[in-house]
Amino acid sequence: MIMCMYRENKSSGQLRLPRQIAVSNWELYSSKNQTEHENLEDYADFLAGLALGDQKHLHGNEKPDALLIREKQLPQSQYLKLFASVWEKVKLYDQKKDEKPALLIPHTFPAAARQTRCGWLHLPLPMFEEYVEQKILSGLQAGTSVHTVEEARVAQKIGAAYIVAGHIFSTQCKKGVSPRGLEFLKQICASVTIPVYAIGGIHRQNISEIRKTEAAGVCQMSEYMLPNIE
Repeated sequence: MIMCMYRENKSSGQLRLPRQIAVSNWELYSSKNQTEHENLEDYADFLAGLALGDQKHLHGNEKPDALLIREKQLPQSQYLKLFASVWEKVKLYDQKKDEKPALLIPHTFPAAARQTRCGWLHLPLPMFEEYVEQKILSGLQAGTSVHTVEEARVAQKIGAAYIVAGHIFSTQCKKGVSPRGLEFLKQICASVTIPVYAIGGIHRQNISEIRKTEAAGVCQMSEYMLPNIE
């Protein structure tokens, strides 16, 4: 059975989909903050702060409902240490807060999901297809990224819990690559029944355009990793 990324709404007792997903990127964060020599433990503090809604780390951004920890440049050993550190920090401080922290989602490495028992994982589509075929994802809910309608249909068919579609608007992370636009997002949403999250160049001035579509929500990297970006 496909399960979606539902979170409990304490005020109503109902479950709801995440609307805002923050996506981590150590390289962006360190370039903005000039912290090339800062260690990953300090970065884990920053990510935990995002997940817990600490305004010192949010820089005026909305507290995310989920935090996708995407660090493709890290080898597995370092990634596992980073994710475990963020997980433990959030778990420790969550006990002192009334509001639930952001849902933590590891990227690429199933071991990160299994060692923390978080139950979630995000994978590139080719890796997702391979892991499904090899039955590596037993007990995990996995999401994936897509760039075409056909990929979205494939992802749903093989059991994706959600998909991330992009890039929607122009972004510094994809310099020189044309955005796919809102029409593309609408086509993706119409082609599947699982939740779709838009990514790419989404900021405070254009997020309302995404919310006019059938997308479940948005993923934002630069807004969180490059605070106060112009």
